[in-house]
Amino acid sequence: MGWQDSSEPFWTEITSLNRKYHTPNMERLAKEGAKFTNAYANPVCTPTRVSMLSGMTAAHHGVTNWTSPAPNNNTDALDKQFGAASWNYNGMSPVPNIPHTFHATPFPKILKDAGYFTVHVGKAHWGSAGTPGANPYNMGFMVNISGHTAGHPQNYLGQENYGNLPGKASWQAVPDLEEYYGRDTFLTEALTLEAIKALEQPIKEGKPFYLNMAHYAVHVPLQADKRFYQKYIDTGLGESEAMYASLLEGMDKSLGDLMDYLQEKGIADNTIVIFMSDNGGLSLSPPRGGSPHSQNSPLRAGKGSVYEGGIREPMLVKWPGVAKAGSVVNQYVMIEDFFPSILEMASVPSTEILQSIDGKSFVPYLKNPNLSDSTRALIWHSPNKWTTDDGPGINYKSAIRKGDWKLIYNMRDTSFELYNLKNDIRESHNLAVHYSDKVKELGQLLSDKLRKWRAPMPINKTSGQPVPMPDRHD
Repeated sequence: MGWQDSSEPFWTEITSLNRKYHTPNMERLAKEGAKFTNAYANPVCTPTRVSMLSGMTAAHHGVTNWTSPAPNNNTDALDKQFGAASWNYNGMSPVPNIPHTFHATPFPKILKDAGYFTVHVGKAHWGSAGTPGANPYNMGFMVNISGHTAGHPQNYLGQENYGNLPGKASWQAVPDLEEYYGRDTFLTEALTLEAIKALEQPIKEGKPFYLNMAHYAVHVPLQADKRFYQKYIDTGLGESEAMYASLLEGMDKSLGDLMDYLQEKGIADNTIVIFMSDNGGLSLSPPRGGSPHSQNSPLRAGKGSVYEGGIREPMLVKWPGVAKAGSVVNQYVMIEDFFPSILEMASVPSTEILQSIDGKSFVPYLKNPNLSDSTRALIWHSPNKWTTDDGPGINYKSAIRKGDWKLIYNMRDTSFELYNLKNDIRESHNLAVHYSDKVKELGQLLSDKLRKWRAPMPINKTSGQPVPMPDRHD
């Protein structure tokens, strides 16, 4: 889900995309909590999900591309110039010594050990099949509904058993929803109903709980959620865009249903609700309608890209009594910040953690949204060939943001792009030649971080050597 895939604006103005979609419950959540306008994830899903559970940036944990459902399968596309980087293509593991994985303590386990009732619903996608990280039970969840090794559903339709048809099921067939087979229940709705069922026990017993509600929507395959599809067709949207919009609104209805449930049970004022996406909006055509890489305007590009369209996300936090209703936080934050933030919100000490944490708690910004920190640097690292399409900001890129400045390092030709996001949110004016000192400063900082973390780098097939660090570019 992209930054602009909502009727709630996350920019300083309402755009045509905000008018295109209908997400009233995101609007409701924004009115009741804090809206983050500069929240970031990684360009693709698994790196983000691992960063969230581990508190580490992707360059540090080494899961820099999406993990395959099949074990020991490097998902990087073949490339003429580069050989594959040595990244952790089997994902995250709570168990040591699993080949090509990153071993870490997931925060749901910490919550569980502290007495929280932990529930995962929907997409997991933390590790490949046959590895411990593929199973949410191994990651600290006491209940798992439909979370497994795949990153998208085979089918959203109950009539099609969500892909579980004899002779047709693939890795992507969604597990655990047999009671909805053959019924006219869209996947998003089925997951919501099951999430509510899972919360009944801890609420009845007065136990603290953590629900990781991770919808498969709005991932491909684009399919129409019939509850909302026709109205978007009636507004003149093409078929693919109407399907995309219907997936968004179905997800938004789920958010509203869960918030209503908390209200009905009398615990809404004692429950924190956090909304976030795992990468930018899909911008390839096909399957999207319109021109390629234009679906997240004013942001440039989309999913897979280190440009803003691929990494800037809609984020909302409702914390009754702490986050002021209707407040706006402009400070930039990153997905690895969820680890320390959630533990702080839960008053659970982060003891006996295997990994070093890169994230910083965003709780201070909930308490005072006017706080700012321009000294912090955020890092993105994609030493992979995510797709055969070398689109804008896609494949073999690193990036760093510090203050309003953002530097992009292009590994193919070791060139730089420099943007001032305050003045140029579209990233349309490369200032690298005009601010060489800023390029050098950010390039050095990026290099220092990548070296410290032993970040994976692609191998130049001609020289047999890794791509040089940004401070040693040709």
